[in-house]
Amino acid sequence: MMKSSTSQSGSESRVKGLAVRLVAFAAVLYILVFLPLGCCSCDQPGETTAEGSRRHRRVLRINRQEMMADIDKLLLLDKPSKLTDRRIP
Repeated sequence: MMKSSTSQSGSESRVKGLAVRLVAFAAVLYILVFLPLGCCSCDQPGETTAEGSRRHRRVLRINRQEMMADIDKLLLLDKPSKLTDRRIP
């Protein structure tokens, strides 16, 4: 006996429905687990709070120094002046 086409399409729709439910469940699980963690989950393993804040301050200090170096280069303050230091009469 041959199966009718309605029973085949019914099982296909059940499989598609199951796939949609699985994707929705995975999305909800992702939102509930990973989203609240935020940046906290990116800490270095074995790093204490003091080490993390020290690393953060160092990165900020280096960024500020590089920004000041770029500003000095833009304003031509990184090279010595070619003007004379003597008064011209």
